[in-house]
Amino acid sequence: MADGIPITRREISPERADGIRDRVRQAERLGDAPDASRLAVPEDAAGLFALLSDPAVYAPIYTLPRPLTEASVGAFIQQHLEEREAGTGLLFVRAAEDGQIMGYSDVQVWPQWAAGELGGALHPSQHAKGQGTRGAVASFTWMFEALDLDLLCETASLENVPTQRMLDGMGFARMGEIESVRPDGSRRRSLVWEMTRADWRTGQGGCQP
Repeated sequence: MADGIPITRREISPERADGIRDRVRQAERLGDAPDASRLAVPEDAAGLFALLSDPAVYAPIYTLPRPLTEASVGAFIQQHLEEREAGTGLLFVRAAEDGQIMGYSDVQVWPQWAAGELGGALHPSQHAKGQGTRGAVASFTWMFEALDLDLLCETASLENVPTQRMLDGMGFARMGEIESVRPDGSRRRSLVWEMTRADWRTGQGGCQP
């Protein structure tokens, strides 16, 4: 999670914030579809590391552990399990029938502002098939409704043109730039977008189901 986001910060009642934390703690799947991604568990470390080891997957993502090893990926999973207990984060994986991990989703939540951020990636074999956009639409909808969020804040590197196009196409509003800090302390400039639940529900951008 980058410092400085979300840009828009509207305090909500402590009671509602606690309700959001409880929703995060109870989440086990990213949606209700039969093939919905499930919570990542420590036993997924090797499979998730295999996915993330491909430069086509890890290069654009600043939130991944560095150096990237099976041990650091295991710690990444454990960190998210602790965040789930705190009601502030979730890590999901999508597995093929043979058990190969084909994608992951990283959900970060700011309960005090009813806001969240979604990150993640797909296996390169799934690129350029529209699956990323369809999955993002379903995930954003789930975050708004299942977690009771009012705002989503997304970031992408200046070079990550596919994500930029996707967010612009969905109607997310550009909010400027921030400096993102990677786990190893290195920095990069990131573009920032935001979307409210009210605008998402109106179908802004024409991408919602």
